[in-house]
Amino acid sequence: MLPSGGVFVTGTDTDVGKSVASAWLLGRMGGDYWKPIQAGLGGEVDASLVRRLSGLDESRFHASTFNLTAPMSPHAAARLDGVTIKLGDFCLPETVNPLVVEGAGGLLVPLNDREFVVDLIEVLGLPVVLVVRSGLGTINHTLLSLMLLRHRGVDVAGVIMNGALNTGNKEAIVEYGKVDVICEIPLLNPLNMETLSKV
Repeated sequence: MLPSGGVFVTGTDTDVGKSVASAWLLGRMGGDYWKPIQAGLGGEVDASLVRRLSGLDESRFHASTFNLTAPMSPHAAARLDGVTIKLGDFCLPETVNPLVVEGAGGLLVPLNDREFVVDLIEVLGLPVVLVVRSGLGTINHTLLSLMLLRHRGVDVAGVIMNGALNTGNKEAIVEYGKVDVICEIPLLNPLNMETLSKV
């Protein structure tokens, strides 16, 4: 069961499929989308990809607090742009809909000299959906991420697995991670609103 108020979507790594998972969640929750930190403004940014995959109107998408030029860790991209990211800069957008918040990279991606994405998760106070790969290595990365979230007292709503279906890894994550796998998103070709909506 997904939380009615919203979720923070984080991952075990960068490019693990957070934006695809966010689009899927928007379709299931009827929510709004917010990407607090967008690092890398060349090509299709995450919000644009999520909008294309979800088919939702632009009014359901809230402006990022930071739009950083370089496709780098937020602390490094912010430094290049001459800005400093502070936790006090962030406030959840006002909406009557559930809010799907997409993080940047993984939990220990630095935001500044002292703070990390997991600190932002704590400040915003939303339950986490952890997006993980389905393939080799995912058990270790998933369990380490779950351990950190629980150590910090963060509520974990569940896991979304991205990639070729892998029953063994799914069962291991459920057993050892003591967590629900909310959804398995297989390799979709093409990846578009129609194929994602059938998952």
